[in-house]
Amino acid sequence: MKSAKIVSLGKYLPSKVLTNFDLEKIVNTSDEWITTRTGIKERRIVEKGVASSDLAREASKIALKRAGIKARDVELIIVATITPDTVFPSTSCHLQNHLNAKKSCCFDISAACAGFVYGLICAWQFLKTGFYKNALVVGSEVLSCITDWEDRATCVLFGDGAGAAVLVPSNKKEGFLSADLGGDGSLGDLLILPGGGSRIPASFDTVKSKMHFIKMKGNELFRLAVRIMVKTAQKSLRKVGLTTKDINLFVPHQANLRIIKAVAKRLGLSEKEVYVNIERYANMSSASTSIALCEAYEEKRMKRGDIVVLDAFGGGLVWGSCVIKWS
Repeated sequence: MKSAKIVSLGKYLPSKVLTNFDLEKIVNTSDEWITTRTGIKERRIVEKGVASSDLAREASKIALKRAGIKARDVELIIVATITPDTVFPSTSCHLQNHLNAKKSCCFDISAACAGFVYGLICAWQFLKTGFYKNALVVGSEVLSCITDWEDRATCVLFGDGAGAAVLVPSNKKEGFLSADLGGDGSLGDLLILPGGGSRIPASFDTVKSKMHFIKMKGNELFRLAVRIMVKTAQKSLRKVGLTTKDINLFVPHQANLRIIKAVAKRLGLSEKEVYVNIERYANMSSASTSIALCEAYEEKRMKRGDIVVLDAFGGGLVWGSCVIKWS
């Protein structure tokens, strides 16, 4: 049976760095408090007027160049984002226009921090059936625009960035081997941006009440994230007769270093088997996993034949994992 494989990756991060020491001047916090609880030391923040599609464009250009594919030949564009340029058109349409990729089908996925994994799995299905011959999957976020910079519990957690992957079909026993996706909408209030939708349309009152910023219940999310990320990774591995002992590189969503360490411990993984970059970029939602995978690729952390597992969890609640035999 046909599968699909990742042939290249690219990333883009804004040049502006916001450190924990910078945040000490904005809210009542400290570098020690943030680092101890999250593992974050700094994050990237866009300049005014920069949107998700702008970051996506730069990451995509790098990925396409590395793949040797012209933008005009791209057949499918999927953008995972919770910070779209506009409610509509989709950010993928804006990206298509930026790239002049006129032949491509394009749509967005809103699956919060699990969005990039959802996008990869979706593209895999299109490619393995032969519906498309290539796909560009992007995770891009400008979380700084939905962050309350007066709320010390959340403003220390997030950053901006974009990562992109180019996928093509594969007839060999390599690339995507298995995946698991899930969700529990009854827990949606644990991580939510309440204002601006059809339930609570934007108004003077919603702006005044800060309903257009991220709201989260961190303690509840921590416990759920660890349990669910462990379970989904194990489920994906079981589908192809593998165990956690077969993992060469584990690339988790970069939400909190304590979550990453707890998940790795339960999966029996050593520090060298887990990719971590949260200290430099913080939580970038859908962009986190895409950028982490790209950096692992650039640092040659995986070689052909290695078993790579991606694992993410986010607002919805939604989660997803996939097993890749690196090619």
